[in-house]
Amino acid sequence: MSQPTIDGQITFIYVSDLSASADFYERLMGFKLWLDQGTCRIYRVIADAYIGICQTSAASKGRARQQPDNIILTIVTADVDGWYNWLREQGAALEHPPQTNDKYNIYHCFLRDPDGHLVEIQRFLHDTD
Repeated sequence: MSQPTIDGQITFIYVSDLSASADFYERLMGFKLWLDQGTCRIYRVIADAYIGICQTSAASKGRARQQPDNIILTIVTADVDGWYNWLREQGAALEHPPQTNDKYNIYHCFLRDPDGHLVEIQRFLHDTD
């Protein structure tokens, strides 16, 4: 028997204010809404990769925390500086200007979404093909 195929991937995060998070991911990050489930909104990041934001509630399996540090949503792009400038102009909570990380051979910067989830904008500095 061969391994079944994977058709896509969704990472879900819990948020305390669905409207504020929707604004962040739609307006600032430019993600297109793929499916609105009421208390969860799923955005297409690229092709078959998605992020879902879900309103935290007593019935939800997760709990939003301030400054979550166990997940990094990383967006890979050739234009880290362009993203940094765009996000700075939009008033995003950027942690520092883009910089080179020699350990991982990347160029990147970080910002936080309204719930404190860490978002990284990154370019690999080595050939990945």
